[in-house]
Amino acid sequence: MTRTSQLTDQIMDRRLPALTYAIRLETALVNQETGVRGYGLSGQRDFLQPYGRGVTEEKEALRRLGALLADDPRASEELATVRQLSERWQNRVAVPIANAAPDRAVSLASSRAEEGKAGFDALRRALTAQQTHLEQERAAASRELRRATSLRNWTFTGIALVIVLVAALVFEALRRGITTPLSQLGHTAREVAKGRFDQPIAVSGPADLRQLGSDVESMRGRLLEELEFSEKSRQLLDEQAADLQRSNTELEQFAYVASHDLQEPLRKVSSFTQLLQRRYGGQLDERADQYIAFAVDGANRMQVLINDLLAFSRVGRVLNDHEEVDLEDVVGRTLDNLGVAIEESGAEITHDPLPKVVGDATQLGMLWQNLLSNSIKFRRPDRSPDIRISARTTDDGLWEFAVTDNGIGIDPEFQEKVFVLFQRLHTRDAYPGTGIGLAMCKKVVEFHGGTIWIDPDHTAGTRVVFTLPVEHSAAADGAREAHT
Repeated sequence: MTRTSQLTDQIMDRRLPALTYAIRLETALVNQETGVRGYGLSGQRDFLQPYGRGVTEEKEALRRLGALLADDPRASEELATVRQLSERWQNRVAVPIANAAPDRAVSLASSRAEEGKAGFDALRRALTAQQTHLEQERAAASRELRRATSLRNWTFTGIALVIVLVAALVFEALRRGITTPLSQLGHTAREVAKGRFDQPIAVSGPADLRQLGSDVESMRGRLLEELEFSEKSRQLLDEQAADLQRSNTELEQFAYVASHDLQEPLRKVSSFTQLLQRRYGGQLDERADQYIAFAVDGANRMQVLINDLLAFSRVGRVLNDHEEVDLEDVVGRTLDNLGVAIEESGAEITHDPLPKVVGDATQLGMLWQNLLSNSIKFRRPDRSPDIRISARTTDDGLWEFAVTDNGIGIDPEFQEKVFVLFQRLHTRDAYPGTGIGLAMCKKVVEFHGGTIWIDPDHTAGTRVVFTLPVEHSAAADGAREAHT
């Protein structure tokens, strides 16, 4: 490409311009000879106009040729010969005739006609030799340019063929070394993904692909181990589920016994102790009356405890009628049920607008009954209960409810224990009850897919917070299945 560029520049910038100016030089000298010969024959100065233009053009042509041929010794020598012959012809013929008077010019031209013709013929031969040489050099440069262009084109063609060949070889190498092993690896991986974990992973190809195949094979082995472990775990879970089912069946039988067989003698004991108290109360000594009172109270508390345990066991097992429940109606009925306690305690209960949720109306009624009755029961003796029910939605898509009171509160170390069955913080003489209420609330909330806790930041009383799903969700189903 460099040679082609050099030859192109040489032809366009030197050879062609030099040949052009050599022809212009010859034309200028011919114009001079024509003008001088016409003036010498006619004696009229109008014929000298071509001579004057020729002199000017000759100077310009010689100047440009001198610059173009400066690095070419032979062409410079030929230009010097042309310049020398031109000066000799001009000094001997052209200038004397052009400067002579008309009458003198005619005689001078006649006397120097032979000398002028011989000198100009020599000059023309020198010009012809110069142009021939310049034309030969231009033609040689053109041939060299064609050869360089042809070589360049063939070189580019060869390069293109080599690129195509290399691309084909690379493609074939990639196909054999990478694409085919990758396809095999992908095929076996898809077979494993379909569940054929016993299908070994084919490992071939370059080192990186073999390493990748080994890693995938290790992953397959690990998955196979995990699958076997999961299968064993599933079998163990099935066995545990069967044990749990048997245990639930036994618990249901126990609940039946507690509700029938145990309550029947308990009612008899309670009835006869109450009858004994009514008939013989005051007839025996004071210690006998105290013993009878203890027996009546124990029987009554045992009956209440059995009923509460039955209600606790029915949550999620017997009571499981999920439908849309309006909490406004539920809380309204709860307040009606607690009307006597509210009136006696002077409690003031307010609430936000309550939404509709999906759940079991009976269980949700038990939830509100226990929470509100606790707020009324555990009040301060020096003030009336002030109970506030709030409701809001959380960023997790849940309803968050809070029951806030100004009661005696719960110490932080007991805020988790109060939700455990039979956990009491006070004696029965101070606050009656069985210790099942908040445990019942926790079971109902978790059965509906929510959580319940005591707000530790609320110190002026107690704030019980619990959540319920905004809509029926799989979480609630899972919680109900777990409770069942």
